[in-house]
Amino acid sequence: MNILHIRYAYEVAKSGSLKNASEKLFVAVPNISRGIKELESSLGITIFERTAKGMQLTPEGEEFMQYAKQVLKMLGEMETLYKGGDRKKHHFSISGPRASYIAEAFAEFSKAIGKEETELFYKETNSKRTIRNILEHDYKLGILRYAAPYDVYFKNTLKEKNLQYELVTEFSYQLVMSRENPLAKLDDISFDDLASYIEVAHADPYVPSLPLSTVVKEELPDNISRRIYVFERASQFELLSRNPETFMWASPIPHNLLERYSLVQKSCAQNTRRYRDLLIYPSDYELTELDRRFIDILGQVKDKYL
Repeated sequence: MNILHIRYAYEVAKSGSLKNASEKLFVAVPNISRGIKELESSLGITIFERTAKGMQLTPEGEEFMQYAKQVLKMLGEMETLYKGGDRKKHHFSISGPRASYIAEAFAEFSKAIGKEETELFYKETNSKRTIRNILEHDYKLGILRYAAPYDVYFKNTLKEKNLQYELVTEFSYQLVMSRENPLAKLDDISFDDLASYIEVAHADPYVPSLPLSTVVKEELPDNISRRIYVFERASQFELLSRNPETFMWASPIPHNLLERYSLVQKSCAQNTRRYRDLLIYPSDYELTELDRRFIDILGQVKDKYL
């Protein structure tokens, strides 16, 4: 049995097709197909059913993939442990939403690692890609953000993907804007007050099964005629700071960041929707000392703002 052929089969199962696996592995499709056939022959089982819709796992293939995942995981750990120069190197990775309290926690965490030889990876993205980063790109931790009405949808998805989860926090969005924005002078802001201003919003849907247009209607007041969609937190703060006509719905932002960009944070009594952030990781993954250190710092920072 060839380890390389196991990797071929695993990538095909994850991506759903020979073509996608070929692009991920940089190996020609015929070579992957031949390797999988040799693997099936050596094991005496049929791992995939070849259909018009692509490569579908058989019941035997489903069982095989559980073992293959463990084999490849252990192989990766061995390579990390024994590869020259990496014996003492620590690794930490997390994928999550564009949230200021998480970014601050990561910054504090980075200072706490001291002189240890360490590699840290921090990816800001939407919920769908966070799940994918853990399942396909070897990120160990993730934080999902979603509106409370989608709680069942996301928790069912996590169970299907064999991902463990725990609640980090629950909150309502606040309005963030420049100190020069006329709305900043109001004690409480209504949806009608926002109608003549420009909203800055993240361009990623919160619910992977819904198109962006549907998510926008559900997540945002429908009386806003002008919106700017961004993907980067730095872009949003620059826009809010430099254009006093703009505002944004955001999770509570640290005071030092508000001061840095001359922003204010205001409440809206009409905004009753609650959001949840969940910490997620593979069910078979054992949290490391670094993971636990980050989770502790995340909790401390979160308690200051949420």
